[in-house]
Amino acid sequence: MTTDFDYAADVARTYDRDRYLSALLAPEDHRAGLMALYAFAAEIGRIRDVVSEPLPGEVRLQWWRDLLEGTEHGAVASNPLANALLQTVRTYELPENSLVAMAEARIFDLYNDPMPSLNDLEGYAGETCSGLFQLACLVLNGGKDPETATAAGHAGVAYALTGMMQALPWHAARRQMYLPSDVCSRHGLDPETVFRGQTTPELRAVLSELRGHARHHLARVRQVSAEVPAACEAAFLPLALVEPALKRLESADLDPLKDDPRMSRLRRQWILWRASGRVFGKI
Repeated sequence: MTTDFDYAADVARTYDRDRYLSALLAPEDHRAGLMALYAFAAEIGRIRDVVSEPLPGEVRLQWWRDLLEGTEHGAVASNPLANALLQTVRTYELPENSLVAMAEARIFDLYNDPMPSLNDLEGYAGETCSGLFQLACLVLNGGKDPETATAAGHAGVAYALTGMMQALPWHAARRQMYLPSDVCSRHGLDPETVFRGQTTPELRAVLSELRGHARHHLARVRQVSAEVPAACEAAFLPLALVEPALKRLESADLDPLKDDPRMSRLRRQWILWRASGRVFGKI
């Protein structure tokens, strides 16, 4: 690694390859800023995977919140990702409160509390994913308000719901429940059957409803796509993966608790490349 931004790019490539590839397809002048954002999001999104219990995870998230709110940390100088993120915030005058909210929302990941409702899930997706789409738009628009909040809001929910359904086998294995309790109750799904790895008709009904919600938000992005500045289109490139992923998830041959639902890396890369420069015609 030769610079802080090289390090950030390596983190993004390792832990969120799809967004890393979308950043490579963005205008060169803004790639470094995108890499810093995507690496930060990936770093706080994987904390559950690297801590043995919630408290150390909360400490890590608090460190990031303190950093963004201006509290000095002696270790910042030796943290290349923190340096890259702070440089990006300054360069593009990004709203620190959006990044802080992203970190605060990740506290939910550290515990096995059930997601109370679909409204709560969409709120969580808004903080963790919609905010990232909007910040990427700000970077690509040179720090000026791109007026993409509506598109980013719906994009984040569509992308997050799809990712959550793809991650269901891993979440279930550690008794983590993102499927909203109200949707589960509506279809008579007992969460314990999910934790036991039992794919039931009730689970398939819940997932079918959630795929419908993801498609609804994807359609809303299409409806407002004309309002998105051309300069910001690269921020929405990851959305090109949503519909193909949803089609794979609804395959009758796929066991949502036992099979890996993800498309191959090569196929995802091809979809992103094909959508580059005309993303709203491909989502």
